Amino acid sequence: MSDSETYVTPKVAQPYWAKHAYEVLVETAGRYNAVITYSELAEEVQRRSSLWTHSAMRNWIGGLLADLVKVNHVRNEPPLMSLVVHKDDGQVGSAYDEVLRVYGQKPIGDQLEREMHAAASRLECYRHWGADVPADAQPTLSARTREVRERQPRVAAAEVRRGAVCPTCFMEMPLSGVCVNCA
Repeated sequence: MSDSETYVTPKVAQPYWAKHAYEVLVETAGRYNAVITYSELAEEVQRRSSLWTHSAMRNWIGGLLADLVKVNHVRNEPPLMSLVVHKDDGQVGSAYDEVLRVYGQKPIGDQLEREMHAAASRLECYRHWGADVPADAQPTLSARTREVRERQPRVAAAEVRRGAVCPTCFMEMPLSGVCVNCA
């Protein structure tokens, strides 16, 4: 630990981290289509504040972002939390439900629908904080999410093959065409 770094509990650091998190996310919102990962945000708020923790990020980042959602809501701003994504898949994930709750909406169970809602919120953030947004811009999934989705094999709906109906007993026959009831 250098002289400029102090290790504290997340509870002590959170008010300082919140200020820096807001700044980092406003900077991110100023760049069209930019997002930041949870781990990048956690590292940056600790670096800027010189307040570090030994506590795992997953134990405190959600509380930090939940506080920011409330700040955005009170200030009538779009939710900056929509810019924070998981590094593995580029998605906001279920943590985004806090945005929906604070803004008076129900959680979205469908993953793609939730991600599209977050994409619309991100577009609002870019416009609100002065990014160079094309006039015809539409909400888009993060680049990482699109990349992951393109690599996933498309699962076609299984073609259901049905047997014919027996003309005698009107029961469905096996695909062999021989009625087991009448044979």
